[in-house]
Amino acid sequence: MHDVILESSLTCPACGHVKTETMATDACQWFYECAACHTILKPKPGDCCVFCSYGSVPCPPIQAQRGQTATGPVRSDPPGEPPAGTA
Repeated sequence: MHDVILESSLTCPACGHVKTETMATDACQWFYECAACHTILKPKPGDCCVFCSYGSVPCPPIQAQRGQTATGPVRSDPPGEPPAGTA
């Protein structure tokens, strides 16, 4: 079994500011305030949290569900963009 990645870089869709944050392992984060422009990020429809919508790595529960870990692919689409093949 592989370790779950606990850090994800959130990219603000309003200003492009990127900040790496540590994700909780037992809860989804529904809101996040951009440190640069103070926009409140909320999950996109169908995503459980801001990390799944705007992060470089999805949240730990989704990583575990998808089998995406530190040694495997996490996501191929740029943060803030819909997953490939869904647009």
